[in-house]
Amino acid sequence: MDHGQSLSQRVGAVLSPLPYGLPLNEAFAPSAPEAAPLAPVVKKRVILPYVLLFVSLVTFFSGPLFFLSLYLPGPMKETKTVIVPRGSNAQDIAVLLDQNDVLINPLLFRLASRLMAKDQLKAGEYAFAVGMNVLDVTNALRDGKTVLRQITVPEGLTSHEITTLLQSTSALTGSLKDVPPEGSLLPETYRYSYGDSRESVASRMRSEARAMLEDLWKNREDNLPLKTPQEALILASIVEKETGKRASERPVVAGVFINRLRASMPLQSDPTVIYALTGGTGTLGRSLTRADLMSSSPYNTYINAQLPPTPICNPGRAALEAVLHPEKSDFLYFVADGTGGHAFAKTLTEHNKNVAQWIKLNRP
Repeated sequence: MDHGQSLSQRVGAVLSPLPYGLPLNEAFAPSAPEAAPLAPVVKKRVILPYVLLFVSLVTFFSGPLFFLSLYLPGPMKETKTVIVPRGSNAQDIAVLLDQNDVLINPLLFRLASRLMAKDQLKAGEYAFAVGMNVLDVTNALRDGKTVLRQITVPEGLTSHEITTLLQSTSALTGSLKDVPPEGSLLPETYRYSYGDSRESVASRMRSEARAMLEDLWKNREDNLPLKTPQEALILASIVEKETGKRASERPVVAGVFINRLRASMPLQSDPTVIYALTGGTGTLGRSLTRADLMSSSPYNTYINAQLPPTPICNPGRAALEAVLHPEKSDFLYFVADGTGGHAFAKTLTEHNKNVAQWIKLNRP
């Protein structure tokens, strides 16, 4: 130690290593180890908002896009007729329509079917036109807007012939249990859908015939020699067969038969003899002979002065109206005139002249 230093200098030398401004207890505290460097902060990406945004956009746009798609036309280039079989479910129908280029998208049709029809779609034959969209197609199948076909039953056919006609109509199903009674079917044009039963069409014919006969009988002329609607139907069937080529003559021919019934004369109608020989199953295929005219049958109006037991065909409305409102005349006879019509006569002498003229026209 330097004894020449002053007291203040010696004190300063002792205190000089102390950190400036620190209290003594901190200054003389043991040194803390040096802290390790902090790891870099990694920012976590939050994807939930993006997911929510995507879902919101899809929800926002998918609804309008779905309904707009319902109005987009299918890819058909021409009208397509498609038969949806019975028992087909919505998925089966979607596949069938897609195979026929009816749908723009089968999945879209399935969604529309579920939402608009609860998958309750009807079988049948459908005609899908160019430009139809999924909405049109779904509505058609939901409401059963099938193709309406039609079958025309000509006037004057027998029940056997009408049964054959129905059996030959391939779009109908099933068979008739029995041949309907003669005269019980109304000749008319009937509409039906693919897959309808033959029995259902025949049932409509019977219903229409009953309603027509009942209606016309109520408004018949007074003092007719016809006791029941069935007798009117029988006579109408004869008039129908006699005037097949000249419908305008029905009231005149009906008047002749009414006059003969009043006089208790046999009607002498060839069609009744033909029915007696064929049973209504077809045409005779030849001319009547004298032996035919004398054949024993309740249908033969050459030897019986009364009406046949049943109609000989299914007459139409015009024939029945003619019988219930016949043309008034004194005619008792008629014969074919060679032109599709008839020559009428009041007396047998005049009639025989007309017959001779007809024979002359048909002589080879």
